[in-house]
Amino acid sequence: MSALYMIVGTLVALGVLVTFHEFGHFWVARRCGVKVLRFSVGFGMPLLRWSDRQGTEYVVAAIPLGGYVKMLDEREGDVPPELADQSFNRKSVYQRIAIVIAGPVANFLLAIVFFWVLAMLGSQQVRPVVGGVEPGSIAEKAGLSSGQEIVSVDGEAVTGWAGVNLQLVRRLGESGSIALKVREQGSDVETPRSLALNDWLKGAAEPDPIRSLGIRPWRPALPPVLAELDPKGPAQTAGLKTGDRLLALNDEPVDEWQKVVDWVRVHPDTRISVRVERDGAQLEVPVDLVTRGEGPAATGYLGAGVKGVDWPPEMLREVSYGPVAAVAEGARRTWTMSVLTLDSLKKMLFGELSVKNLSGPITIAKVAGASAQSGIGDFLNFLAYLSISLGVLNLLPIPVLDGGHLLFYLIEWARGRPLSEKVQGWGVQIGISLVVGVMLLALVNDLGRL
Repeated sequence: MSALYMIVGTLVALGVLVTFHEFGHFWVARRCGVKVLRFSVGFGMPLLRWSDRQGTEYVVAAIPLGGYVKMLDEREGDVPPELADQSFNRKSVYQRIAIVIAGPVANFLLAIVFFWVLAMLGSQQVRPVVGGVEPGSIAEKAGLSSGQEIVSVDGEAVTGWAGVNLQLVRRLGESGSIALKVREQGSDVETPRSLALNDWLKGAAEPDPIRSLGIRPWRPALPPVLAELDPKGPAQTAGLKTGDRLLALNDEPVDEWQKVVDWVRVHPDTRISVRVERDGAQLEVPVDLVTRGEGPAATGYLGAGVKGVDWPPEMLREVSYGPVAAVAEGARRTWTMSVLTLDSLKKMLFGELSVKNLSGPITIAKVAGASAQSGIGDFLNFLAYLSISLGVLNLLPIPVLDGGHLLFYLIEWARGRPLSEKVQGWGVQIGISLVVGVMLLALVNDLGRL
């Protein structure tokens, strides 16, 4: 079933986003008087095709990894004299700029629509209350303690842990300080705290901002009674069973599941003795913990889980917006994520973020499937993020991308004449090499995550 969700989710995501992107080019081109020859969603062999009264051919092709709008252009073939004024190359530089930029703009507008719907639907968020602070951590040095609620990060108000994480992600790889405001239980007074950073998580392949600061989010206590086992995990291999209650790890008592998680996390590739209670009897079971992740992100893995419990109502908050306020919220989220995406790319370029964070088609497909299976809200959120990524990436000044064409037209506007076809050809060759190289790197990263 998960494979079906992955396939359907990917096809829907790519179909919707590519169609809207190309429709942006198409719509503005027609408004500028350019004859559109073909509107294609996908590449390769056409599966469906039809034409309209203006002579535009619409195609759904076999390879759903992009699309294109083909316009009448004298540089690409002979154009009848009566249609010369409808050629793309005959339009003013301002019109060509508008046509090129329309695709990414369509993606940003689509993201705003998705976020608008999500803002009206509302969401239930867990209040960002600190459950514990690791000794000697950045958080402890800053004076954070159990029971405090984080109300803002770097001046941005936060309502849940997702908002906290988003603001922290913006500071990855940096030095300086993060300005927090916290509120004690039962108090309305907001107290400032400063987290000191020094090349924070620079180059980390799988950064975990909240945990790396030494913050453990508050969560209800879970009894350490196993409810699920990874069929290929260490717990299953060692003979642990669902219903087993964990009592101790290497003679260290555990009475709550989070203690088990924290203990296992710092003991990768270790043989441990697990004391369990099963059917009223106590047993000692040797377990060989394995490692998940690489380098500094490596952690121990047991391959077991417990049944969740209901959260106290006071630790949850409902966040929703009316139709008008939701528009502003959608625009704000789109802007924030666009800036974050661009900033992350810059940090990868300068080595502040690991290029291993770059994802390709396999990861996109997996996330598409998981979000589709999780529900309409998560899927819309995924579509919004992916649409923003598509818009930002296409605006990069790399020939063969929309941003590369935009760069050529801006140079033409500044010089009063276009660059030579030879120079543009060199640029296209360089652009193709860069795009292919990035795609291969992303694919290698994807394969490494399998």
